[in-house]
Amino acid sequence: MRGHPRRTLTRLTRADHVNPIPFPPFKRTGLVWHAGLLILLLVALGWNLYFLLRSPAGPSFVMHLLLSLVSFAPLPLLAYRAYALWGAVYTLDREKLHLHWGLRAEQIPLGDIEWVRPASALTHPLRLPPISMPGALLGLRRHPDLGLVEFLASERKHLLLVGTARRVYAISPHEASEFVQAFARATEMGSLSPTEPRSVYPSFIVTEAWSSGLVRYLWLAALFLNLGLFVWVSLLIPALPAVALGFRPDRSPAVVPSTQLIILPLVSTLLALTGWGAGLYFYRWEGQRILSFAVWACSALMSLLFLVSVWFIIATPI
Repeated sequence: MRGHPRRTLTRLTRADHVNPIPFPPFKRTGLVWHAGLLILLLVALGWNLYFLLRSPAGPSFVMHLLLSLVSFAPLPLLAYRAYALWGAVYTLDREKLHLHWGLRAEQIPLGDIEWVRPASALTHPLRLPPISMPGALLGLRRHPDLGLVEFLASERKHLLLVGTARRVYAISPHEASEFVQAFARATEMGSLSPTEPRSVYPSFIVTEAWSSGLVRYLWLAALFLNLGLFVWVSLLIPALPAVALGFRPDRSPAVVPSTQLIILPLVSTLLALTGWGAGLYFYRWEGQRILSFAVWACSALMSLLFLVSVWFIIATPI
C-alpha cells in the first residue's frame, strides 16, 4: 500500500536529491476505515430508502426520510477523504518539500524549514484536530509551545513536525526515520535554485471558481432547482395518494404510492453534488476548466430535467 519501493539511507546518494523522493504516508488502515464506513453508510442509506418508498405519508415516512439524509450527509466527506488519502504523498528534493493531500498542496522551500522533529518529543502532548480518524488527521490545532499546527497526516504513530516561521506542519511519512535522514542530507547538499513557497487550499479553488459569474449562475441554478424539487415533492406527497411511475408491458401506467416520488430529488441532489465535485477536480488546471463548465452546465440541466419529469409524472392520468 506504500506505492513506492523502500529506500535505505545508503541508497540516498547525491543523485537521489536531483530527482524528488516520494515519502507516502501509511494508507492501509485509513483506507480500510474509510471503505468500511462508506459501505456501512451506503447500506444504511439503502435500507432506509427501501422502507421510505414503501411507507405511507406520515411519521414513519418522515423518520425514514430523516435517517436517509443523516446516512447520506457524511458520504461526500468520507469519499473525498478516501480519495485524498489514496493520492497523499510528501515529496522531498534539494530545493523543497512538497506536501500533497487531496486538493491541499503546500510547497515549502528547504531554506524555510527551521527544524524537523517527532511529535513524541514534545513536552505538552499535541491534540488531534476535530473529526479525526485513522487515515484523516486533517485540520488545525493550536499548541502552547508551537503555535498553529496544521495536520496533513494519516496516523499518530509516525507523526513528524516540520517547523517553519509561518506555521508548523504535522505529517506522517511511513518511513519517518528515513525521511528525517533524507531531509538532513538534502540540507547539507544545499539548494541548486531558489524555490518560491506556494499554498493551495480546497477553499481557494472554490473561491476562485465562485469569482466567475458563469460558475455562480450554474451553481445557484443547480442549488435552487434541487431545493425547489424537494419542496415541490414534499407538498405533492401528502396531496396525492398515488402516481404513475413508468408503464407496464401492456402500456398501462404503473401506479405506485406517491411517497416514491422522493427518490427523484434524492437522486437529483446526489448527481448534482457528484458533478460539483468533479467540476472542482478539473478546475484545478487552467487547460481543463472548460470541462468544469461543461460538467456544471450538465448538472444544472439535469436538475431541470428532474423537475420537468415530476411535472410529467403528476400529469399522467392513472
